[in-house]
Amino acid sequence: MRYRTLGRTGIEVSTYCLGTMMFGSVGNPDHEDSIRIIHAAMEAGVNFVDTADMYSAGESEVIVGKALRASGRRDEVVLATKVHFQMGEGRNRSGNSRRWITQAVEASLRRLDTDWIDLYQVHRPDHTTDIEETLGVLGDLVQAGKIRAFGSSTFPAEDIAEAQHVAERRGLQRFRTEQPPYSLLARGVETSVLPTAQRYGMGVLTWSPLASGFLSGRYRAGQTIDLTSGRAQLNPGRFDQSIPENVTKLEVAGRLAELAADIGCTLPELAVAFPLAHPAVTSVIVGPRTVEQWEALLKGAPVVLDDSAIDRIDEIVPPGTNLYHPDGAWQPPSLTDVGRRRRPTDERAAS
Repeated sequence: MRYRTLGRTGIEVSTYCLGTMMFGSVGNPDHEDSIRIIHAAMEAGVNFVDTADMYSAGESEVIVGKALRASGRRDEVVLATKVHFQMGEGRNRSGNSRRWITQAVEASLRRLDTDWIDLYQVHRPDHTTDIEETLGVLGDLVQAGKIRAFGSSTFPAEDIAEAQHVAERRGLQRFRTEQPPYSLLARGVETSVLPTAQRYGMGVLTWSPLASGFLSGRYRAGQTIDLTSGRAQLNPGRFDQSIPENVTKLEVAGRLAELAADIGCTLPELAVAFPLAHPAVTSVIVGPRTVEQWEALLKGAPVVLDDSAIDRIDEIVPPGTNLYHPDGAWQPPSLTDVGRRRRPTDERAAS
């Protein structure tokens, strides 16, 4: 396993980061099986593990904590988790406020059964909270020794840049990493997000290299997809072939599978190798649900994409192109709030 320095933190992490979203009730409810996957990844040289408080309502963090305790190797692991989404019922149990982050980090530490978190990430932007407040509480958590560094996840380029500017103006600690969605089918981050991360010396750990399962090799254009199991069950709308966008994704995935066969690898191996070829990317998050899936992904670790292979990829999916919106969990208020996109009726005329 190759290692790269995570931005300017000085922390060395494996180029494969084990994602644990599928551990727990949403994916694999068998704790012992999930723990075996974590231990197998560690034995293969993976020292970077990513989770989040909202994955299976905290169950994923509990599983990760059990695995690290059983391994006796907590000091060797760079442990990352996230905060932002609603946890439980009631008000003020989500977002990026000082009040919530202060509570959420303590809950994550308990579930993970650890004294510190190496990388604490803000899972999505919160435009109801001043970014200065968010950076301030995160910096305080670093000073308190509860976290070692902090970053953002799935932030637009403009929000990344604003956070950097606010940190500089106010003398605050800043986001050290960004975690964006990036795959052969979702290359939009190449336009602004990845260059912005590079500009500020941020580490980048990318998620969903298999494009929510579309690049797993399991789904084919023209074949019936069972919408009641696997990835399709989690988000049927992304796999419904009555939607033209989904048909396009399947057709493109077929062309990419042919390319993979030509260069001697599988489609998932091609998909995971692709983000690692970008100079901005530090590590790619792989999120297996079973031991078999982990072993299959690990076989692709030696795959190297040469320039001719990437040129062919560019012909199939041009740089900066998204064939679908990769983030189903958040949309910017500038799009969701109609009032931000429409002037009052009596002010719309040109004269």
